Amino acid sequence: MGRIAIAATLVAAVALAGCQSRGANETMGGLLGAAGGGLLGSQVGSGSGKLAATALGVLAGALIGSEVGRTMDDVDRMKHAQAANSAFESAPTGTSSTWNNPDTGHYGSVTPTRTYQQTDGTYCREFTQTIDVGGRTEQGYGTACRQDDGSWKIVS
Repeated sequence: MGRIAIAATLVAAVALAGCQSRGANETMGGLLGAAGGGLLGSQVGSGSGKLAATALGVLAGALIGSEVGRTMDDVDRMKHAQAANSAFESAPTGTSSTWNNPDTGHYGSVTPTRTYQQTDGTYCREFTQTIDVGGRTEQGYGTACRQDDGSWKIVS
């Protein structure tokens, strides 16, 4: 469950980055990177070694994530949001919706991995995403559900 929460935080923050100012993107990127780095670090070693690896992963992830958040511009965020919306709305499971910004060289993809309907009738899609900014690749996982107005919202 911890991995899912960390991954969901990463995805939600990147998805919401388009609504944030440049400084907030850096902060969110740092938080997301820290979560991802902590997750990766927690997979190494055991006992106190595992704790140290997790701490180092958090620090390294925060630095990398801050840079990714700082480096993505408004066009990057807009193109990412468009690809995510397209993936959630109409891409078949396993088919990626990609984006790229030729001005910055940044690119990424969003891939639905599972589609289901909740008991209240709400449609949801689990997905993976990849964002490459300046040669640094960040990956995330999450779930988006269609809202009453037809828009998609990251829920985990």
